Amino acid sequence: MTSDKVYVPPIKTQGIKTKLVPFIKDHIFLSETNTWVEPFMGSGVVGFNIAPSNAIFADTNPHIIAFYNQIKEGGITAHLVRSFLEEEGYILSKRDDAYYYEVRDRFNREHDPLDFLFLNRACFNGMIRFNRNSEFNVPYGHKPQRFSKAYITKIVNQVAHVEGLLKCNNWSFICQPFEQTIQLANEASFIYCDPPYIGRHVDYYDSWNVEEEQALCEALIASNARFMLSTWDHNSYRENEYIERIWYFCHKITHEHFYYVGAKEENRNSVIEALLTNYAVSENQDVFPCQNRQLSLFCPDGIGFYGQK
Repeated sequence: MTSDKVYVPPIKTQGIKTKLVPFIKDHIFLSETNTWVEPFMGSGVVGFNIAPSNAIFADTNPHIIAFYNQIKEGGITAHLVRSFLEEEGYILSKRDDAYYYEVRDRFNREHDPLDFLFLNRACFNGMIRFNRNSEFNVPYGHKPQRFSKAYITKIVNQVAHVEGLLKCNNWSFICQPFEQTIQLANEASFIYCDPPYIGRHVDYYDSWNVEEEQALCEALIASNARFMLSTWDHNSYRENEYIERIWYFCHKITHEHFYYVGAKEENRNSVIEALLTNYAVSENQDVFPCQNRQLSLFCPDGIGFYGQK
């Protein structure tokens, strides 16, 4: 088993995998020569905890990518984040929601990465959501003393940790669709995908549908790389029908998890998470039958072709 110590990144997202990181790490096989490719970066919590020597982090949300590129280039530092949040947090404590919406308007005009961090930590439930005009539209979180000294220090330490990772490793942050990112992968890559969960609520920068799920599957197959996909398997009400429809050739590992997301408490329920891989990770995992369907993809474990065991 890997260590349960998890480093939390400075940008929060809904569905963040913080509590699932040890589970995911236990089933990843990555060597020093492999390039980590993450087409749906989101918070980046999985990749940041894997800490590969070489990595490509990509997302369609330009503000996440801009934030981390600013850290990489030295435009954002832990020291600067402390000064910024102390100043902005003080004004917020005096003017409350009026100032939050003033910063939100400023961000939607100027797209400053530090304003993005401020909004991400002051908004309702740590959500990242944009309207059709690509404007950040999450309401104020109304938490008293939002930017307390301890909370600012916590965020500063998270930024400092990313700074340290970037000094030691060769990482790129790119804003682009998942298809273009996966095209950068090859047999020497490991692709980790955490797309918006199909069939569940979507509060991502873009929507997600069955056509995109199918396109993701086809792109991963064409890459010839080892890959892992995070998705949901089932909850108390229904199952993820797309696992058998689209990902039928994958190995599956499951784990129960509780998501603290959603405005209403009744929407915050446990769900069985699934990791889908194109490689075997244990003898006891569930593997979907291929039902005599053939895929022209060589299995990296030397078993032959998927569907030809």
